[in-house]
Amino acid sequence: MQAYPIKFRPILKEKIWGGNKLSELLNKKTDLKNVGESWEISGVQDNISVVSNGLYKGKSLNDLIKTHTTEFLGKANIEVFGENFPLLIKFLDAKTNLSVQVHPDDQMAKAQHNSFGKTEMWYIMNSDDNAEIVLGLKDNNVDKNVLGAINASNVDDIFNTEKVKQGDSYFIPAGKIHAIGAGVLAAEIQQTSDVTYRVYDWDRTDDYGNHRELHTDSAIKATKTFPTNGKSEYHLEQEKTSNLVDCDFFTTNIFEVKGPQKRTYNHLDSFVIFMCVEGITEIIIDNQTEFAAMGETILIPANAKDVVFNSQGAKLLEVYIDSKTSNFKKIAS
Repeated sequence: MQAYPIKFRPILKEKIWGGNKLSELLNKKTDLKNVGESWEISGVQDNISVVSNGLYKGKSLNDLIKTHTTEFLGKANIEVFGENFPLLIKFLDAKTNLSVQVHPDDQMAKAQHNSFGKTEMWYIMNSDDNAEIVLGLKDNNVDKNVLGAINASNVDDIFNTEKVKQGDSYFIPAGKIHAIGAGVLAAEIQQTSDVTYRVYDWDRTDDYGNHRELHTDSAIKATKTFPTNGKSEYHLEQEKTSNLVDCDFFTTNIFEVKGPQKRTYNHLDSFVIFMCVEGITEIIIDNQTEFAAMGETILIPANAKDVVFNSQGAKLLEVYIDSKTSNFKKIAS
């Protein structure tokens, strides 16, 4: 396989809560209104990403996996996932609150949906003043059955909220109640799964006066409690990565590029994804150059070893699956 910085066409999604930051701040070209999500790299059925640049332009993500297999995904990933891409990469813009929701873990998702569960993380790229997110229950000792009796008068007593700002990062394991609040633009990394249980949707209705469906019984079964809010503590150092999340399902680091910087990936048995969350940078592999600006995503295949970055100032999320620490084999067996 020819290794080069691969881009994919964004798959844009209109949402009842979506806004205009994806087009205005991240330069996503669209005639859609209320765009809430840009699926950057997706192996979800009926939403398969297509390459937009270089030698493989026009090829689908599935084409690359089928044709190049281990060179593209990595041997360990093929052993666990076969020809299924294991991650879903997104940018999200919430003009209004997302529904409060929870996702099942692998065991529940496999039993009820024949799917993987959904563990995810957020990196806050932009936020309005006083923007908030929902993270877990306000009281971990609360009876989960309260999730079936939420309304506008008691919602503030049930959910824990956190004010957010640019650069904040949060880990959202399966089973954790959560919601991105109004005014937040975020990068999201998650397992390849589209299983969501809505708990509360802020009593809103669509253009026809209909409420969106809630999934209370499933949400109560899926909900777990956690000792922390999942916020990542990190410090950026020149030419070093800082870890945001290191879990069974993915590793996400952040690093800053100022001037030329070379990174080597021959220790990994995995593709690597770069999400540009600030600035613009060159990304060079074997003398093939691509630019990634804020809001753009690059994938390098598993057979790529040395990658050169060059920027006057950019920040990137670095995402991969570390077979040395991943527990996926045990979960999938």
